[in-house]
Amino acid sequence: MLLSTMTGRPVSLDATHATGTKAGADQHREVPTIIVTIDGPAGTGKSTTARALARALGLEFLDTGAMYRAAAALVIDAGIDPANEAAVVECVAKADLHFDWTRDPPEIYAACALNAAEGTRSRIELRCGTPLVQRIRAKDVEALVSPLSALPELRRHMVRKQRLIAKQHPRLVTEGRDQGSVVFPDALVKFFLSADASIRARRRAEQLREKLIAAGGDPNAQNLDVREIERDLLARDARDAGRSEGPLTRPSDALDVDTTSLTFDQVVAHLAGLVRERVGAAARMRP
Repeated sequence: MLLSTMTGRPVSLDATHATGTKAGADQHREVPTIIVTIDGPAGTGKSTTARALARALGLEFLDTGAMYRAAAALVIDAGIDPANEAAVVECVAKADLHFDWTRDPPEIYAACALNAAEGTRSRIELRCGTPLVQRIRAKDVEALVSPLSALPELRRHMVRKQRLIAKQHPRLVTEGRDQGSVVFPDALVKFFLSADASIRARRRAEQLREKLIAAGGDPNAQNLDVREIERDLLARDARDAGRSEGPLTRPSDALDVDTTSLTFDQVVAHLAGLVRERVGAAARMRP
């Protein structure tokens, strides 16, 4: 069942649980909201870091990048002109994107049926519960996601959707480019990841190589020129920072983490320690 209200893994942060007895009866305090945002440019490892951090802390993980990639897949497969902003938003809204929270990490689905636009041919027909986890990694989707995500109305739709998810899943690690600045400005902890462009390009090339191998493909059959990947990343940075709605920007109260010289495990451990400190401080401030 694809319900966004499904309960995920239990929160393991001690400071988020408060139970006890009083006059012989169990008294339960409401578990407070914990929203941790991870923003940063492409290739800094936001998604993998957020997923591992959520697992380490017993929180849930919201992959906002998957939401925009799913939107791109829907638009392509419904034969909609990406420049037609109204049609794009209508298409995505009708598909009613949801996550299956019983999966680890949660997998994105189109919860409702979606027909091809009139006068076009759709390569697939989406039905209720259509999984998009494989489709969103395709090359055509990757090529469209950046310009599509710059559409103001689509971003506003996604912001509303993400805030609704957070109400239903109030203990989240969420990643993106506008999570701490726009979507969750009151998040308990905000991180902004960065890394040298050359390092980001090498990481992205290795990530693409691993994906090809996992899919049974030949990594040598595709040109994975690190310098070209670096140019693409820098161009993506410029587009993300220059868009009018939800641009890539560092929240003023974010904690900066330069991952250039850190291993993946070091990054996750560092962030987990900072979250625990902030959660503990917030718990001590509560009456």
